Amino acid sequence: MAFKTDIEIAREAKKQPIQQIGDRLGIPAEHLLPFGHDKGKVGQGFIDSLQDRPDGKLILVTAINPTPAGEGKTTTTVGLGDGLNAIGKKAAICIREASLGPNFGMKGGAAGGGYAQVVPMEEMNLHFTGDFHAITSAHNLLSAMIDNHIYWGNSLEIDERRIVWRRVMDMNDRALRDVVVGLGGVPNGFARQTGFDITVASEVMAILCLANDLEDLQRRLGEIVVAYRRDRSPVYCRDLKADGAMTVLLRDAMQPNLVQTLENNPAFVHGGPFANIAHGCNSVIATKTALKLADYVVTEAGFGADLGAEKFFDIKCRKAGLKPAAAVIVATVRAMKMNGGVARADLGEENVEAVEKGCPNLGRHISNVKSFGVPVVVAINHFHSDTEAEIAAVQAYCAAHGAEAIICRHWAEGSAGITELATRVAEIADAGVSSFAPLYDDEMGLFEKIETIAKRIYHADEVLADKSVRDQLRAWEAAGYGHYPICMAKTQYSFSTDPNLRGAPTGHSVPIREVRLSAGAGFVVVICGEIMTMPGLPRSPAAEQIGISEAGHVEGLF
Repeated sequence: MAFKTDIEIAREAKKQPIQQIGDRLGIPAEHLLPFGHDKGKVGQGFIDSLQDRPDGKLILVTAINPTPAGEGKTTTTVGLGDGLNAIGKKAAICIREASLGPNFGMKGGAAGGGYAQVVPMEEMNLHFTGDFHAITSAHNLLSAMIDNHIYWGNSLEIDERRIVWRRVMDMNDRALRDVVVGLGGVPNGFARQTGFDITVASEVMAILCLANDLEDLQRRLGEIVVAYRRDRSPVYCRDLKADGAMTVLLRDAMQPNLVQTLENNPAFVHGGPFANIAHGCNSVIATKTALKLADYVVTEAGFGADLGAEKFFDIKCRKAGLKPAAAVIVATVRAMKMNGGVARADLGEENVEAVEKGCPNLGRHISNVKSFGVPVVVAINHFHSDTEAEIAAVQAYCAAHGAEAIICRHWAEGSAGITELATRVAEIADAGVSSFAPLYDDEMGLFEKIETIAKRIYHADEVLADKSVRDQLRAWEAAGYGHYPICMAKTQYSFSTDPNLRGAPTGHSVPIREVRLSAGAGFVVVICGEIMTMPGLPRSPAAEQIGISEAGHVEGLF
């Protein structure tokens, strides 16, 4: 059977002018800044006017740990939004923007797939509305102002050995992880060691995604700790007087982007922190705006539920006062077989035993999400190679673990293939049975919070941290940061810190390599195992296959 590619389907889309999409949500044309014909930014003035409206119901889409077999979390998010609209509900979706790093590395696009996509697909996966470039520029403006301040006398008495603010770029480049700047003599400043992170790991990205408005954005930017003095007292972004200029650079980027699905339903695409090295959620301002304009809002959190969903609950919902009404966990028969030990080349063959052996990974995610008090439905994202016996095995396993598993064919059929899930999710959301609560209290100590996540979510036996890490956490507690939530940075491929350890491992340890304070974002980043905040390209990066065809189309990106 021949299938059209995602990009072929996207190019056949009958898009509506963005003003018509805005009109469906009640956004006046004068409050929708157009970027071409099919993209627009929602103005802050209109957003401010919505504050007295009641909120719709928030639905989280998360997934099992990703495998090369594919899970389709974004595809399911888009499909569920279309499905809810198809059954007569007023729904919108909220997803993240795509980073150029993985697009040119190995992951590919981030706009869904098949007949459950957001368009314009090519633009969304490339420069889109320029938000990431603005974030990169704002971040690196602060970097430049730090070195400039030191060059012109260092009146703030910054200890050059204790500058913690690195530079960023939105590309995978391992050669920039550890660099020396300021070489070349007196005109180029003082030589010092630093490095680059990818833009999606930037604290500026996290701040933009957690801020409520421009005033809140500038306040948070000012709170960034960039360095320490010799007496260990912190130096803030506001001390360098950089927060105002950074806010100017981020003014347009702060406005949520509105686009549409293939079925012309509204989609907010805004912000893009990674979930393995950052908090992995779209912006608070986009989610809150959508909740004021739609009765149901479907959003996603990056990678598996051990990372994205945990951070969605413990960071985003905690800080924004959000209360999710339901959660959908996406799984595939293929991924269950891979977790059960089947090689990728053999996934097309029926293997019920391997499906059953791989299901514990799904089972742990079900119990983890339920532990937050949120009702769970499993979406089995259907592949044409799935057999009835394999599907039945997943459904039987889920039923035994107190969760309903619904087969979804939205990739091939669009909204028509996911109406059963949409109906069930709406019923659960309308029933008001969610009793959401974060995993830990604000008052718990920082290391105790780390242990709570490691033991209750990852099912680890212990957290390994040397004295310097523990002392740093205690110092931050003494400085007034002890109430901050934790943002774990670890591999997305496993509950453990070993990317090759699939399934539902127990008895493992979580080694902490480094901790970083994100005072503006309001959380502590804990870097575990060998995870890198600047990824590298694979042996054969996707960029090798990307180009422009004779017809002028982008080829090889999807």
